[in-house]
Amino acid sequence: MDTKSRIIEVATNLFQKKGYIGVGLNEILKECNISKGSLYHHFPNGKEELLITCLQSLNEAITEDIEGIYHRYATTKEATNVMVEQLIEKFEREGTLTGYTFSSIVSEMAALSDPVREACAGLYKKMQDIYYHKLVADGLSNDKAYAYALMMTASIEGAMMLCLTQNSAEPLKVLLKMLPNLIEK
Repeated sequence: MDTKSRIIEVATNLFQKKGYIGVGLNEILKECNISKGSLYHHFPNGKEELLITCLQSLNEAITEDIEGIYHRYATTKEATNVMVEQLIEKFEREGTLTGYTFSSIVSEMAALSDPVREACAGLYKKMQDIYYHKLVADGLSNDKAYAYALMMTASIEGAMMLCLTQNSAEPLKVLLKMLPNLIEK
């Protein structure tokens, strides 16, 4: 793995675990075993540029994963069940959802940085679009599909945050039972 990729991987993991403010550049440098000059070579504008790059990387990984699931299953209900079951399994196995949620970064940085807010908004939009297109394919009207996609995005992200704060997979388990029943034509 090249230095830039390593920096992105390490920083993404740290930002997800500790938030943007909770992670200092020195911690990233130490974890990557690199100099400050090396970090600034790859990210001349510093920590915020690194965060935006991490969010873009997360965006690609998360949307690729969601798209894969939604393409493999015939209906939104089936795909959503599989996706939420995978989140539950990951949380129960690892005690975290690193790699799947970035809500803590949004709550911390959205009001402070338009570029960060826009990067986060872009990821939520991509997730919502995946759900929307699958719902339309299921036969829902554009308006209903949009509303359900927004509800799904908010519900799944909220359940993940509740799992992390409660240290329990229960919110995702409840969502697994309830969300498919809320989607109707």
